Amino acid sequence: MDFFMLLTYLFSLFHNNQTGPSHSSPDVNSKIFNVFNYGAIGNGYADDTKISGNLTAPYAPYQWKCNEDYCHQWIEFAHINGLYIDGPGTIDGQGPKWWSLNCKKYEQACHRRPRGMVISHSSNVHISNIVVKDSPNFQMSLEDSKWIFVKQLTITADGDSPNTDGIHIQRCRNVFVHNSNIHTGDDCISIGDGSKYVNISGISCGPGHGISIGSLGRNGSKETVENVIVRDCIFRKTDNGVRIKTWQTDAVEIKNIMYKHIHGTAVKKPFVELLCSKSVPCRDIYMTDIDILDQDEGKGKKYHKRSSHPPAECINVRGESNGAIKPKLACLDSERH
Repeated sequence: MDFFMLLTYLFSLFHNNQTGPSHSSPDVNSKIFNVFNYGAIGNGYADDTKISGNLTAPYAPYQWKCNEDYCHQWIEFAHINGLYIDGPGTIDGQGPKWWSLNCKKYEQACHRRPRGMVISHSSNVHISNIVVKDSPNFQMSLEDSKWIFVKQLTITADGDSPNTDGIHIQRCRNVFVHNSNIHTGDDCISIGDGSKYVNISGISCGPGHGISIGSLGRNGSKETVENVIVRDCIFRKTDNGVRIKTWQTDAVEIKNIMYKHIHGTAVKKPFVELLCSKSVPCRDIYMTDIDILDQDEGKGKKYHKRSSHPPAECINVRGESNGAIKPKLACLDSERH
């Protein structure tokens, strides 16, 4: 059973833009499009992949008819073991009307922008070769699930769109995200509490806020993220590269972090910030082969004005640096043995 047969059969909140064999014509005013009318069998054996198309959300916020129990997300797959979602095709969340809401006038609606595609309480999930675009909120959210494999996705939203994280990972374990292009107004990938064994590689990120862990420890809550690997990624025109965000409480301790082989240029100082809790220091922070230049310096330009900020800042950090490190981090040099 292929991706679009599952989606169109199970979910009704979209306007159809579908093509396929004309066994019968759907009612264009109907909220439900039945792919069985187009030759799908759905017995677990027959190949239904000749049916393809796009899913498009309602155009304007008022068309979603949200109430207290509705509009938390647009499309959700939940409690499934062995889910395969494959393209080609596009999931279009029609977000611009939501993003442009006057939040002073429509405060409640702004806080309830629906997420696009949600996978929850599932295992053995495979997602590939689709385009996800313009969700009102998170583009894709992976929650309370395990053994998730995501690859070759294109995820896009306007660079100034609010809270449109490309992929949000929450309370998941054994998650693999590879070889995807993510361009949004918020984090390309965000990793929340309860996530373990997350492997991210081959991501082209930007615009956006980079790849982030957190925020953790809000209101003193104890939260855990473990065993996250980010490698072979490219960041272009992002506010940050890789970052860990926590609230200034003693609920979260950051330790055993390695930054290695990071090269590039930055527009504004500081280029590297290790700003840890005043009550709980960051421990066992290791940096090796770091080379981050001022963008103009990297182009060989001379300066007429220089920022008063230092290129690197440290607060309450314990760790070591090795090899070439630029900008220099004196707080880590002092911990060498």
